[in-house]
Amino acid sequence: MIKKAILFMIISAFSFTLLNVFVKSLQHFSVYQIVFFRSLGTLIFTIPLILKQKVSILGNHKKLLLLRGGIGVISLTSFFQSLNYLDVGTAVSIRYTSPIFAAIFALVFLKEKIKSIQWLLFFLALIGVLILKGFSGNVSYLGLFFVCISAISLGLIFVIIRKIGTTENPLVIINYFMIMTFVFGGIMSINHWKNPSVTELLVLLSLGIFGYVGQLYMTKAFQSQETSIIAPLKYLEVVFTILIGVFWFKEVFNLYTLLGVSLILVGLIYNIYLKKEVKEKNTLK
Repeated sequence: MIKKAILFMIISAFSFTLLNVFVKSLQHFSVYQIVFFRSLGTLIFTIPLILKQKVSILGNHKKLLLLRGGIGVISLTSFFQSLNYLDVGTAVSIRYTSPIFAAIFALVFLKEKIKSIQWLLFFLALIGVLILKGFSGNVSYLGLFFVCISAISLGLIFVIIRKIGTTENPLVIINYFMIMTFVFGGIMSINHWKNPSVTELLVLLSLGIFGYVGQLYMTKAFQSQETSIIAPLKYLEVVFTILIGVFWFKEVFNLYTLLGVSLILVGLIYNIYLKKEVKEKNTLK
């Protein structure tokens, strides 16, 4: 079960990485229009699949689903808003503190036990992210506020999905979030709308495909395994971004890149090993 959850999160991280790569080519569009098309592209998948599978579109945990969707909109909007005040590297680095917030929320709300060594591994992986992304000299306090709200919200989202558990179809969880994002992005982009070309339209809609795959497998991962194992795997997006930069964009990596990636992988792999070891001991008892 752990292996399957890890595989789900790896697929999710890679999908979100591709989404971020394509977003880079759409910087001449407003963030609200990008959010709108991302949700539209995903809804093209979720709504027909929900109808085909005859799943209740309202779900079983309406309050938690609305909460997940609402907090998702806050997290996404706050992150994009922070980019108006911070360098991308700084904003992304701070947002990757979300697994730490997720671990704290899981401890408080789900009573998941977290060892001291795991906290050390969380911070080890985070240090790896900071080495890769770095910080700029000038940090806006307003930008810092927005990105911290985004990171905290994202951590809470992980726990809400875990709380919902396997009793809810992943498509329904995604659909709630996407409908709320679609409405918000659509309204906010009215005054910032730019008509895309055919090629740009295809790229914009492709964001929904990557977003759908990323959300689907992230949801499945959190539904099937403890937050403290799955949440840190979000750091893999940084590793995938580096690899795409090297092999796709022919970027040159240095010793700092190798050090950052190594710290992330050591933190993640050893954390998974610890949890697996504990589960095996409990099974033998």
